[in-house]
Amino acid sequence: MAIPNDPFILLSYINAQLRDFYPSLESFCEDKNADMNEITEKLSAVGYEYNEELNSFV
Repeated sequence: MAIPNDPFILLSYINAQLRDFYPSLESFCEDKNADMNEITEKLSAVGYEYNEELNSFV
């Protein structure tokens, strides 16, 4: 599955992946060959930041 472009769908997708399969955003990006900066910028633009302790965007 391709990583969603819509920021709100991306938010839901990433948080589910982090919750269910990955211990960190970095490990998700490595496994999916995704650009961590692009993801964080896209989600930051709609008011969400990655919280390392919670391992999710809040």
